[in-house]
Formats: sequence, structure tokens, C-alpha cells
Amino acid sequence: MKILGVSLFFFIFLAPFAFVTVQAFTGTYGINYGRIANNLPSPDEVVTLLKAAKIRNVRIYDADQSVLKAFSGTGLEIVVGLPNGNLRDVSADGDHAMSWVQDNVLAYLPDTCIRGIAIGNEVLGGSDQFSEFLLGAVKNVYNAVNKLKLSDVVQITTAHSQAVFANSFPPSSCVFRDNVVQYMKPLLEFFSQIGSPFCLNAYPFLAYMYDPEHIDINYALFLPTVGANDPKTKLHYDNLLDAQIDAAYAALEDAGFKKMEVIVTETGWASHGDENESAATVDNARTYNYNLRKRLAKMKGTPLRPKNVVKAYVFALFNENLKPGPTSERNFGLFKPDGSISYDIGFPGLKSSSADSLLLSLKDNRGCGWCGCYSIILTMATAFLLVFSR
Repeated sequence: MKILGVSLFFFIFLAPFAFVTVQAFTGTYGINYGRIANNLPSPDEVVTLLKAAKIRNVRIYDADQSVLKAFSGTGLEIVVGLPNGNLRDVSADGDHAMSWVQDNVLAYLPDTCIRGIAIGNEVLGGSDQFSEFLLGAVKNVYNAVNKLKLSDVVQITTAHSQAVFANSFPPSSCVFRDNVVQYMKPLLEFFSQIGSPFCLNAYPFLAYMYDPEHIDINYALFLPTVGANDPKTKLHYDNLLDAQIDAAYAALEDAGFKKMEVIVTETGWASHGDENESAATVDNARTYNYNLRKRLAKMKGTPLRPKNVVKAYVFALFNENLKPGPTSERNFGLFKPDGSISYDIGFPGLKSSSADSLLLSLKDNRGCGWCGCYSIILTMATAFLLVFSR
């Protein structure tokens, strides 16, 4: 009877997880929850907002304790970030990496559904201040995750800007910049070994702002247009985002990583800008983000990789009033700091009259998924074994 009990325990409780491949992004639509602001709703209110909007995939740029606690038991799937400023220390010391993972990931599992760790953000292709530390940090964090038996639960990635590319149009001509290759190639080799995707921050808004004379704004906004053809592949593109994604696929193939998936970790459109940012308008932001939602809902690939369903995290959840740079940088939010919508693309805003009752309802009815059900499963499994071991 004990053998039968153990066998039944495995097939009922463990079999669903026995062949899990780690995947940080389980849908097609996610959002970046940036917090460079002094006027944002509390993390608990953010949970209410995300639940109401039915947005499940969330990225943050650190591992803030208040956010991770608020997300506990909600079923929301979160990618935490190791900030660029931590790369040097984590790269130099495996014990430091282990402590960081224990304090910022393990301590919150399984109740908070942490699905990934983003090691830095847009490290390569810029000032090279942190470039030499990126691979070491990635390896040390992965080793820590692996030692803690979390490598089938938590995916390791890093996001790149388009500054890592040269000759990105037409898409088939895209390659990695010469000064990036020395860092990118070994990083891609390691990601290929552990099954991580190539994460890209892709902004048709920025591309259009850089070259408005040669880019049709309708092409950038997913609106009807003549589009663009790639003379080498003979593929036709009816929107700029698809072309940007396929440019990344072309660069990966040129570097020897044809099978690696591309995931868009940031994309969006500013709703307000400076005088020289005329494309940053509410109408354009609404159009881009509404059409992006429709594009992702189709669950289809790109012209070059039609079988690879496009997944994207929108930037961003809120306008962030303390971000430096041009006005546009502070106006990418789908929502205003008070939780109301910046413009209507089909999401409800945070309504104070019902926020408290909705929040209580969410806390009482915890999300279920792997992380939400894990504690229940262990409890039931223990009881099951006790019965059959007698």
C-alpha cells in the first residue's frame, strides 16, 4: 500500500511539474512596472489595477520588498531585476550572488510567483561601464539559482536596447555592432545552453523620432500603409515592430544562434513630449498601444519567424515624474499616478470607490497557477502520504 501511495502521489502531484521548462513569460502581453516617481499608488493598489486589467505578466527593475509582498498569492507572474549598479559585486563573488538570490527571490517563493531574473538592463551598446561584468553576473546568479533547485522555476535573462545592432534595415542586414560582439557572443552561448531567450527593448516611437523623413508614422503605429519589403528575404512588413524583431532574429542568425527566441521586454509610445517631440501625443500613444494589444492577441509570429508567437511587455504601467531626460521619458504610462487611465485602450482605471472591496476580494481569492497552488499541493500531498503509509 505504501508503494501504491507513493506512485499515486507522483502522478497526481509531481507529474505535472516533472517536465517543466522554465518560461518567464507565459502569455503574450505584459507590462513594465517602473517606479521612478514619488506619487504612485501603493503596491497593493497596483495589484488591484493589474487584476482589473487582466494583466498577468509584470516586470520590475529591482526586487523591491513592498512589491514582492503585495504580489504574494495573487497569481501575478513577475520578473525581478538585478540593477546595473549591482553587476560588479555579483560578478566578482558567487557568494554575493547567492545572498542576493536568497534574499530577493527564494525568500518570497512560492507565494510570490517570481518567474525570472533580469540581470541588468541595456548594459551592452552604451557606455560599456558595466559590459565586462554582465556575463560573470549572469553565470553567478544562474549558478545560485541552480544550487537552490530553482532553475526550472526562475529564468535568467538580460534586456538589450537596439544600440547593440548595426545596419538594422532592411531586417535581413542586421548584425551586432563590432564593439558589442566580444561581450555578446559568449553571453549568447551561455543563454543558449540554459535555454534563455534574447530580450529586446524595441521602440518604433524612438525609430520614428530619429528618422521621420524616411519612416511613415502609420507604419510605426500599426496603421494601414504600403509597408516595407526586404529585398534579400522578399518578405513584406506592414508594421515597424515586426521589422525590429526580425532584425534581431537576423543578427542572432548571423552570430550562430538561429534557434534563439526573441522576446520584446519594452515597447511603448509617449503621450506627451517636448517641442521637438511632436510625435509624442495622446492620440499616437493611444493608437500604438491599442493596435499593439490587437497585434499580440492574434498570437502570431513575424514574417521571418511565423511560428514564434510575438510576446511583449509594454512600457510602462505609470507615468514616472522623476525620470530624467526629455519630457517623453516621463509620459509612457498607460495609467496616471492616481490610477486613472492616461487614454482609453480598453483597460479599466483604478476606481477608489471599489478599490478597497476589490482588493479584499483578491486577497481572499488568491490566484492559482504553479506558485499560487504550490502550498496547497504540498499540504494535500502530505495528507495523502500519511493515509497510504499506514
